[in-house]
Amino acid sequence: MTYDFTSIMDRHGKDAIAVDALGTMPGMAPEPPKPGFDAIPMWVADMNFPTAPTITEAIIERAKHPAFGYFRPTDEYFDSIIRWQSTRNSVTGLSKEHIGYENGVLGGVISTLTAFAAPGDSVLLHSPTYIGFTDCIERNGFHIVHSPLTRDADGIWRMDFDDMDRKLKENNIHVAVFCSPHNPTGRVWERWEIERAMEVYKANDVVVISDEIWSDIILDGHKHIPTQSVSEDARNRTAAFYAPSKTFNLAGLVGSYHIIYNKYLRDRIVAKGSKSHYNDMNVLSMHALIGAYKPEGYEWCDELREVLTGNVNYAVDYIREHFDGVSVAKPQGTYMLFLDCSDWCAAHGVGLSELEKRGWDVGVAWQDGRPFHGACAIRMNLALPLSRVQEAMRRLDQYVFNAD
Repeated sequence: MTYDFTSIMDRHGKDAIAVDALGTMPGMAPEPPKPGFDAIPMWVADMNFPTAPTITEAIIERAKHPAFGYFRPTDEYFDSIIRWQSTRNSVTGLSKEHIGYENGVLGGVISTLTAFAAPGDSVLLHSPTYIGFTDCIERNGFHIVHSPLTRDADGIWRMDFDDMDRKLKENNIHVAVFCSPHNPTGRVWERWEIERAMEVYKANDVVVISDEIWSDIILDGHKHIPTQSVSEDARNRTAAFYAPSKTFNLAGLVGSYHIIYNKYLRDRIVAKGSKSHYNDMNVLSMHALIGAYKPEGYEWCDELREVLTGNVNYAVDYIREHFDGVSVAKPQGTYMLFLDCSDWCAAHGVGLSELEKRGWDVGVAWQDGRPFHGACAIRMNLALPLSRVQEAMRRLDQYVFNAD
């Protein structure tokens, strides 16, 4: 490979909550390990790989100029997004006017919600549900109605379209959050599934907020289908949100963007996001995106997907072969696993909190899945060098799942 996905980065003291926040965020971050074990960060969804070199080069080059005053996004910024979406997602007809800046995808979710719903209104989401959605939607006064995903005979997570339709009608819902690829299950929706979902939304006059932040991290054999691409109606009722931050590990720089084709939706959402004057781009964030979306960034992303596919295959196979009572659906995108530990906990008389603690004690810093609406679930980040994933599995085998 051209890029480094095997070196173990020391992130301590470099502003990384993945390692420095252990034990400091009750209810969120894992506890530090016991003496004799180093921490393997497998909780918060960022990556333990060096980012694409063109990003740091772009930031350094801009930082050489000693003025950082007011600025406007350049044509190069917009052209980089248009080229990336065309090349990676086969998007056509995208122009500068359709693209807008967002400090973060969650901020875009709230701007859209407040533009088309009032506090106290219900919003439809699928469950399991990304914890960030739950937090920001409920804190802004909206009521979440869940339509549960279910696993079919092959263990694949599926939407229940009848349940979606019924709950939209029963709760008079006119705004829904659609996560594609889905977090935390890692499901990459097929075109027919998105088409069916959008038909349900159309029949109920629903504005769709499509979170596609994971769209670049698709594992081998799967393909991301932009929600707006499945029909003309989908194109006009959907606000889609993207970011290089998940793809290239740039969350600390802040910077996302929306794609909204419908002028009415765009005017209302931009108005909500802009009036506070807090939704403004950082000049270094702009140059980071331009650096990410250079040809070398395309190559880096392709290699990342290959590495993550290998990590997922290894981890899922190991879990299925060694951890009786632990069920996992192999993700088709993202780098997160969502483990169902119900049978293991029942068989061993161990609660989920105790199970999590056993992993934390030996340095496997995994994450409680209950805030994601998994009754007895654990979420695991596999965006680490394979050697670290292998060591985590060894520790879980020796000290946690088979320690009895």
